[in-house]
Amino acid sequence: MKTLKGPGLFLAQFMGDQPPFNSLKSICQWAKSLGFVGVQIPTWDSRCIDLQKAAESKTYADELKGLVNECGLEITELSTHLQGQLVAVHPTYDTLFDGFAPEQYRNNPKARTEWAVQQLRYAARASQNLGLNAHATFSGALLWPMVYPWPQRPAGLVETGFKELANRWLPILNHFDEHGVDVCYEIHPNEDLHDGISYEMFLQHTNNHPRACLLYDPSHFVLQCLDYLEYIDNYHERIRMFHVKDAEFNPTGKQGVYGGYQNWIDRAGRFRSLGDGQVDFKSIFSKLAAYDYSGWAVLEWECCIKHPEDGAREGAPFIKDHIIRVTEKAFDDFAGTGSDEKFNRGVLGLK
Repeated sequence: MKTLKGPGLFLAQFMGDQPPFNSLKSICQWAKSLGFVGVQIPTWDSRCIDLQKAAESKTYADELKGLVNECGLEITELSTHLQGQLVAVHPTYDTLFDGFAPEQYRNNPKARTEWAVQQLRYAARASQNLGLNAHATFSGALLWPMVYPWPQRPAGLVETGFKELANRWLPILNHFDEHGVDVCYEIHPNEDLHDGISYEMFLQHTNNHPRACLLYDPSHFVLQCLDYLEYIDNYHERIRMFHVKDAEFNPTGKQGVYGGYQNWIDRAGRFRSLGDGQVDFKSIFSKLAAYDYSGWAVLEWECCIKHPEDGAREGAPFIKDHIIRVTEKAFDDFAGTGSDEKFNRGVLGLK
């Protein structure tokens, strides 16, 4: 067994215009002061990283890594959640998702997709230059408007959608493979990869690509009423990243999973700061330890009630207290009698 690493902090929800949140150095110093030992970097935020430069210049990548290390932290992974979303977008969402791309690619879905794919290619090279072996992203979605089948889905629609999604991702996955980096899809509502079954369909269409791995975030499964502990049993061999995020689901006689178009504060399913929701983190950390997960435990803060700075301040010790330092010996070793093949055959009555 291996002891996982952490606590880490995903910087995306904390970057801002005011110090210490407006530069990589200052936010890293702030994270270190709270007890974090790693940071996950959102690659779309130029205050954190120049992704193309990190891909093309090992010197720049070393300088970036050195800056983080000087603050007493490590880079856990890079993230292209926003760019990955744009690899596959149903036209229904074109206007909303245009904001994820630079202005020159808006109102031009083809150019926007090409830009997103190039961003993923940069991320593979940048990860390698930084000495990282896992990368966080979204799959994007062509089928999400069809998730609840009314009117009924045309025969073969899902097959067509996953075939196209795989065609778009296979060259990207191959590029990551060339650079020794796993692509970790965050399984998430509004993505075509939103649960175990949809992930398995994607694997089928990508020939079980070895780099098509998982970012495990139990909060999204609480909101889907999916068994997030059994999920680990099913997919632990593919889990390469872990977002530590809490959530709660409190259905009523008036609303359930879909939330009645309400804001987060008024929904039955809500994201919460660590320890304020319903996720059984003791069992999660135990399962991950038993399955030899050796990656990072990274706080992703999303809460509709608590201030983010309080969520981060409480989150670092929460994760630290849940990390299990795995044992190097069996608890009953003290009673061992020693053995070899001859001894064992004797115990069994074999000559």
